[in-house]
Amino acid sequence: MKAMQVTQYNTPLVLQELDMPQAGTGEVVVQVATCGLNFGDTLLVKGSYQEKPKLPFTPGMELAGTIVAVGGGVSGLKIGQRVAAYCGVGGLAEVAAVRAEICVPLPDEMSFEDAAAFLITYGTSHLALGAKADLLPGERLLVLGASGGVGLTAVELGHLMGAEVIACARGAEKLAICAQKGADYLIDSDHADIRDSVKALGGADVVYDPIGGAQFEAAMRASNQGARLLPLGFASGDVPQIPANILLVKNMTVLGFYLGGFAKLHPKAMARSCETLLQWYLEGKLKPHVSNVLPLSEANEGLDLLRTRKATGKVVIKIAT
Repeated sequence: MKAMQVTQYNTPLVLQELDMPQAGTGEVVVQVATCGLNFGDTLLVKGSYQEKPKLPFTPGMELAGTIVAVGGGVSGLKIGQRVAAYCGVGGLAEVAAVRAEICVPLPDEMSFEDAAAFLITYGTSHLALGAKADLLPGERLLVLGASGGVGLTAVELGHLMGAEVIACARGAEKLAICAQKGADYLIDSDHADIRDSVKALGGADVVYDPIGGAQFEAAMRASNQGARLLPLGFASGDVPQIPANILLVKNMTVLGFYLGGFAKLHPKAMARSCETLLQWYLEGKLKPHVSNVLPLSEANEGLDLLRTRKATGKVVIKIAT
């Protein structure tokens, strides 16, 4: 089978011919149809992610496809079943062995393209906003990096959860997509002062931040008393240092969130969230925004779209026709 692999950190992926994986105990083998790229994949390739697989390895944090083999001890899954999985690594391959417990059966109505753009971004936003920040109807939610993979789902889910959503992104084209997903207010981070703009709207009650750096500091200073801050990543490359005196004076709470770690700590909450999100998808309340679909051989180009922030929503690699 073919797979795109990291053979050396911080270098382009290499298309390799590998042996077909076998289904071990508790595993299924999936014929991969699509793989959703995430900003975390760019960090994996660079060698700066919080998890560092041994070289060589196949990146690709989430996949969707059809089960072609079932290992011992697996129940509830069968050959021919359509599934998606948040696998961490292994998605950029024609075939992948995946732990059965992390496979999510797909409804017939969900395409593989949508499935590969669903689990990580919607799961991150739903659990961060709901389980962590306890976002309430009528509260004001500020989303930084609002046109990106997780950011756009935060806009969409924040609107669905009854919040007043402020979307912050770069340029009119990206902000227009945020408006389509339910943003009430739009801030162009290339030109506007985030702190002044948010304060003029009444301040933020919850801040959703995958960017970090100066934007996090501006958002924190524009937040209201009792605000909750969600640092989810540092796409700017700058991890902000949080002054405790501001937290004290404003009675603010900082809530770190990493989906992989949360899933291990709270698997039942993760499962409930997935069920809710799939139901909302079937009801037409959610629709993944995929800006680019590329073949496996162009996975490097897909990662570059994320690094340079040229993509909106998700980049999906289409592996099987």
